[in-house]
Amino acid sequence: MGLQDKAKNAAQDVTGKAKEAAGKVTGDDKLRNEGKADQGKSSLKKAGENVKDAFRD
Repeated sequence: MGLQDKAKNAAQDVTGKAKEAAGKVTGDDKLRNEGKADQGKSSLKKAGENVKDAFRD
């Protein structure tokens, strides 16, 4: 996995966690769900990159 990809995935995960936390605090279910979705997307991207890396070795 390239360093840029890792950074983007980490940023998306952090953003998702922040959205989820803000949604919980404000009672905004839509924001909380967006945060969870962002975290899920980040996890899927990371898993995909790990599979690519496994085939490169």
